[in-house]
Amino acid sequence: MVAARYAGRVVAPEFPDGLDWIGSSHPLRLSELRGRLVILDFWTFCCINCQHVLPQLRHLEELYAGRLTVIGIHSPKFTAEHQTEALRTAVDRLSVAHVVVNDRDFAIWRLYTVRAWPTLVFIDPNGRIVGRHEGEFDLAAMRETVEAMLEEFGIGSADPIYPSVDEAMAVGSHLRFPGKAIGTEDGYAISDTGNHRIVIASSGGQVQTIFGGPDAGFRDGEAREARFRDPQGLAVSRDGLWIADTGNHALRLIDPQGMVHTLAGDGTQGELWNSPWDITYCDRVLYVAMAGNHRIVAYSPNTRIAKPFAGSTREGLRDGRGTGADFAQPSGLCLDGNRLVVADSESSSIRAVDLRTQAVTTIVGEGLFEFGDRDGVGEAVRLQHPLGVTGCRGRVYICDAYNHRIKELDTETRTVHTIAGGGRAGLVDGYGTDALFSEPGGIAVANGRILVADTNNHALRLMDLDTREVVRLPITGL
Repeated sequence: MVAARYAGRVVAPEFPDGLDWIGSSHPLRLSELRGRLVILDFWTFCCINCQHVLPQLRHLEELYAGRLTVIGIHSPKFTAEHQTEALRTAVDRLSVAHVVVNDRDFAIWRLYTVRAWPTLVFIDPNGRIVGRHEGEFDLAAMRETVEAMLEEFGIGSADPIYPSVDEAMAVGSHLRFPGKAIGTEDGYAISDTGNHRIVIASSGGQVQTIFGGPDAGFRDGEAREARFRDPQGLAVSRDGLWIADTGNHALRLIDPQGMVHTLAGDGTQGELWNSPWDITYCDRVLYVAMAGNHRIVAYSPNTRIAKPFAGSTREGLRDGRGTGADFAQPSGLCLDGNRLVVADSESSSIRAVDLRTQAVTTIVGEGLFEFGDRDGVGEAVRLQHPLGVTGCRGRVYICDAYNHRIKELDTETRTVHTIAGGGRAGLVDGYGTDALFSEPGGIAVANGRILVADTNNHALRLMDLDTREVVRLPITGL
C-alpha cells in the first residue's frame, strides 16, 4: 500500500464570525467546501509579491474550475488597508477572481500561524491542512503540485464558486484606475491602467489618440493594434513617449510616428525587468523604478542596454552606494537637480540617489512598518505608502496615496507639510485640505500646474500651486 503523500493531520480552523466578505452573498464556512481542494491566499493589497501571485492563482482557478477553490484572506499591513471599501476597490482594481475576506484584525492569520505575505495554505477535501507555501512561486511547479493533490484526493468536478463582481464606477471621465499621468508639449499623456491603454489628450482634455486597450495583451504596432497590461509610469524624450508596462514587465515606446515598440522585457517577470512602476529621463538615460525587485535600473536608449543602478533586490530601507542600498517597492521617480528622488512605497519613505556617485540616502522615512500621517521635519515625518513624486519650484510634491493627500517636501531641510487632501477618501474639488482624493498614484507638473492621477476616483485632478485650488480635468472623447 502506497502511503498518502499529502496526508493531513491538523484540522483547518474555521473562519471566525463577524468578518466582512467580498464577492460572497454570505460569510463562507470551510464546512461548505468539503470535497474540494482549497487554497487560502494570505495577502495584503499593497504588496507587489502578493500582486504577482494573483494572476497565477487565477490561472489555476480557471484550469481546475470546480475542483480547486481559492479564498483570499486579506490581512492588511497599512491602516488604510483595514477598510472594507478600500479592499473592495483593490479587489476590483487587481481583478481578483475569487472570494475575499477582510481579516482586518489578523484573526485568521493567527489561527493559521502565518508569518509572511503572501502565504498559501492548502486544505484537503476533508478539511485538513496538507501544506503551505510562503512567497511567490513558479507556476509550472505549483501546477504539478496541485495536480498531484487533486489526483491523490480523487477530487471530481463540482460547481465553481465564482465571486459576485461590482461594476467599477468611472466618475465622469471613463478612465479606470489611472496610475500615472504627465504633461506633454500639447497636453497630457495618461496611463489608463485599468483599461490597459495610453490616452493622449489635448490641454483641454479632448482625447486625440488611444494606444491599446480595452483588453490586456502584449503587442507592438499602430495605436489600435498595440496592447499593454496595467501600464504605469510615463516619460517624454525626443525618442517619443516611454511607458513602464508594469504587467508585462517591459519598457515600451510610442515613437513620433505613432508606432509602439518594445525596447526591453519579454512579457514575463524576469530577474531585471520586474514590475516597472515609474520612469524618468535625464541626459539620455531612462531611470526605471522596479517595484517587483526593489531596485532602480538605468536604461540607455542609444545602446539598448539596461543595468542595475541602485538597490540590492532585498526589500528594506538601508542607505548605501548603488546596489549596496535597499529599497522597498519603489513606485515613483523624479529629478531634483543632480539627484533622483524615489517614492519608496513599502517603507513609506522618500529616498534620493546621487546620479554621479550612486549614493542612496533617506530624506524622510524610517522603515517597513513605520508609517502614518504626520507633517514635520526628518524623522518626525510619517507617510503611508507614497506612490508618486514630482519636482517643481525647488520642491518635491508627493502623492501620499494611502493618506489621500498631496504633500510638499523641501529636500534640503527635510520638511514635509500637507498642501491638499483632507485625509480621507473622496472626490471633492476645493482649496487645500477641503479637496478630497482617493489613493492618488501619479503626480507631475503640467502647464504650470500640478497634475494628479487620482487613481481610485478614476479621474485626473489639477492643482494651482499658488492658490492650492484643486479641480477635475474632464477627459472627453473616450
